[in-house]
Amino acid sequence: MSEAPAVPPRYLDSASSEPLHPAAHQTLLAALDAGYADPRRLHHPARNARLLLDNARAAVAEALGVRADEVTFTGSGTEAVHRGLLGLVSATAYDAPVTHTDVEHSAVLHAAAWSGRPTTVVPVDRLGRVDPDALRSAAEALGVVAVQAANHEVGTVQHLPDLPEHAAVFVDACAAMGRLPLPDRWAAAAGSAHKWGGPAGVGVLLVRHRAAWLNPFPADDRADHRATGFENVPAALAAAAALQAVVAERGEVNARQHALVDRIRAAAVAIDDVDVVGDPVDRLPHLVTFSVLYVNGERLVTALDRRGFGVASGSACTASTLEPSRVLAAMGALTHGNVRVSLTRDTSEADVEAFCAALPEVVAELRS
Repeated sequence: MSEAPAVPPRYLDSASSEPLHPAAHQTLLAALDAGYADPRRLHHPARNARLLLDNARAAVAEALGVRADEVTFTGSGTEAVHRGLLGLVSATAYDAPVTHTDVEHSAVLHAAAWSGRPTTVVPVDRLGRVDPDALRSAAEALGVVAVQAANHEVGTVQHLPDLPEHAAVFVDACAAMGRLPLPDRWAAAAGSAHKWGGPAGVGVLLVRHRAAWLNPFPADDRADHRATGFENVPAALAAAAALQAVVAERGEVNARQHALVDRIRAAAVAIDDVDVVGDPVDRLPHLVTFSVLYVNGERLVTALDRRGFGVASGSACTASTLEPSRVLAAMGALTHGNVRVSLTRDTSEADVEAFCAALPEVVAELRS
């Protein structure tokens, strides 16, 4: 039998998945009894389902400051990434290249490789931020440019430079959607509901009105031509409710989480041979990653779990956390013994102080 945590578990892995927001929980339960029918049909239950789906789309659009007809619900954030990026690729010339930064999520890399197009990779600096001049130069080609809104492992926010008008810009906003406003410039963007406290299995695809986008996959006779398969109407409505709540709360929540993460960064830096990575200021408010020299990351995560702290290690976008972080390697940062801590909306100052007290003890134990 596994050893039980010595203290009540403190979940510090919201970058993987945020606990269900109360607004999503309440909405999901209410919608389960009304959103079961096929929104394409004409009978009364179907019209109810279509109304719920339209309401979900309108709520997401309002929260993100976009048009309702620019919003599509998909089966996951990964599907939204694939559809968004490959739809832009499909609307370009057959030999047009795909340009992406060196720290994009694997979903972007896999989609770019699957497209069969020439690929240009733009490097990043030690903070994980792309060189705007290098990105602008690569975007001169008549292709698609993929730049994440903020990094999913280290939290660094990317700022898009002025790009040529012809550049079709795809933004992976899965890590940032709801927590930060969308970038100004995009033709397509993607989000993932479970990252902001919505149900898992709901992605959000945004395609700008009049953007050159073509469905890259077999078509389906849905009401939304960008969607495939039967939409999970109750989950979409719950995702929308959570997103609205998170956007309404983010001023207060972001400020509190920024301060708590600063406390964790300071505690990590105080330990010998610990490298805290990512921009210390211009970053996602809830996330911090650091690497501990002379300590295996999996052992560190396991030891912290025994103390009641659920954190992550290794690559955030591969099947195995045993694989070294490709993002950290691209930044030129230490990839050994890395830990990613990401706060939930309910993480308290007491939780963070307890983690900061336990961390140097755990590191000392593992190094001894």
